[in-house]
Amino acid sequence: MATPEERRIRVPQLKLDELLEELQARINAARGARDRVHSLLEAVLSVGRELDVEQVLHSIVESAAVLVDAQYAALGVIGPDGRSLSAFHTVGVTEQQIAGIGHYPEGHGILGEVIRNPQPLRLEKISQHPASYGFPPHHPAMNSFLGVPIRIRDQVFGNLYLTEKRGGLEFDEEDEAVLSTLAVAAGVAIENARLYEDVRLRERQLLANTEITYSLMVGSERTETLKLIAERARELMRSALAAVAMPSADGGSLTVEIAVGLDAEAHRGLVLPLSGTLMGLASSTAAPVVSADVQHDERICPEPARFQGLGPALAVPIGTGEGNVRGVVLVAREAERSGFSDKLTEMLQGFAAQAAIAMELAERRKDAEQIAVLQDRDRIARDLHDLAIQRIFATGMTLQSAGRLIESPEAAERVRRAVNDLDETIKIIRSAIFGLRVRPAGAEDGLRSRVVRTVGENTPAMGFAPSVRIEGLVDTDVPREIADHVVAVLSEALANIARHAHADRAQVVLTADGHEVTLTVSDNGVGIPADGRRSGLLNMAERAEQLGGHLDLPRPDGGGATLRWRVPVPTT
Repeated sequence: MATPEERRIRVPQLKLDELLEELQARINAARGARDRVHSLLEAVLSVGRELDVEQVLHSIVESAAVLVDAQYAALGVIGPDGRSLSAFHTVGVTEQQIAGIGHYPEGHGILGEVIRNPQPLRLEKISQHPASYGFPPHHPAMNSFLGVPIRIRDQVFGNLYLTEKRGGLEFDEEDEAVLSTLAVAAGVAIENARLYEDVRLRERQLLANTEITYSLMVGSERTETLKLIAERARELMRSALAAVAMPSADGGSLTVEIAVGLDAEAHRGLVLPLSGTLMGLASSTAAPVVSADVQHDERICPEPARFQGLGPALAVPIGTGEGNVRGVVLVAREAERSGFSDKLTEMLQGFAAQAAIAMELAERRKDAEQIAVLQDRDRIARDLHDLAIQRIFATGMTLQSAGRLIESPEAAERVRRAVNDLDETIKIIRSAIFGLRVRPAGAEDGLRSRVVRTVGENTPAMGFAPSVRIEGLVDTDVPREIADHVVAVLSEALANIARHAHADRAQVVLTADGHEVTLTVSDNGVGIPADGRRSGLLNMAERAEQLGGHLDLPRPDGGGATLRWRVPVPTT
């Protein structure tokens, strides 16, 4: 048994041990606080180092889980409506678990509680809160919870959600303070990354618009320019698919001329109505049309199936205002991707508007060049008529008068033939004048051009180039239906010369005088045998009779064959 003196000595020693233990605990706490502050600083630096928004968000979630020693962490981005989540970034949940759970949360229950009341929320057990209504199947068990809002300036961007503090512990005030501090740094980092992304996006938009404008102004093919618009729109919007549709001639439908990206082949060539399709709605309303899920949008006809694997979609008219829509550009992302924000919609709309301006400028330039060509043609035609024809005619009159004074019959005959040749030359020049002056819309498909093209196509088979003379307003006086027959008869006649005539010279003459059109094809070959096949000639004759005309086969004095096909044309 200890003496009173021994007991007096032991009491101070016990107090000293307690004080030392308390001091050690405080030192350990100070070291823990120091380590935590260092970890927080490292997390702030890590978060602020990234410039890509997606990478920043992922870094924030990882840092939050490490700082508070949580098994599971998530960052929910609040959607434009301010009541639901538009994106959800997680740490700690495996891909298999995510696939088993299904769709990401939309902001109900405890997650919605932090959205509705953007203040830190700590719970010992999630199920005990009135807003909790359980977890979906295959969801991992979660008890402790800590939620903190992330603000960018005065607007709540999203929320950090932490669950299951390791060791079965609860989240404490220190965890809340650390996470709140990280949330402040996260808001700054997110804003910086978004600003950087905006600058880069504007830069890419300017480069894309410059590239498209240059392509149009240097005269690139229309298809190449439309493909460039689709490719740049896809890059700007980071979409899986981009397509460009142009209006039909009557304006009642759209044709998808270019598609690039996921299942592009399913879109190319589609003729889309103005109702029941995303692109049609954008064209008819002359305004952007957004779909959160293009596969299940009730406004869009599901047939033909063309949006497998795609979700958010955006269609923007190329041009501004009703009546000025030159086409529609469509972009669509994969089903699991986030939708197109108002900022992205505005950017694609500006991109499409700039493309429309470039197309307008290119058309104006092309029109100006065409006007210059037509003016030059008019000048040449005027000079030919006022100078060349008048001088040739005067020369012919002089020769004709001089022919009366020539006593030698042979010399007089030669002068007469020269006068006739001058008359033929005048006819050829007049035909050329008509060709220079008459250039209606769609002149490439006019009868004059079609005749020249048909002769050129048959020249290789014939082995020589026939001479061609066209007189009169064949492009304006001859209707399309009759012009089709003329081209068919000419093609058959030239094919017959190539197969049967054994000729080395041929002539094609097409005339129109406002009352009838006449096609004459002659050659210097063996002529038309009496017992030869006449199926081709019968077809030509039937064509003429259907139009109220007839086919003549006069026999030239010098041999060969002549075909004269003539039909009346309607008079106005």
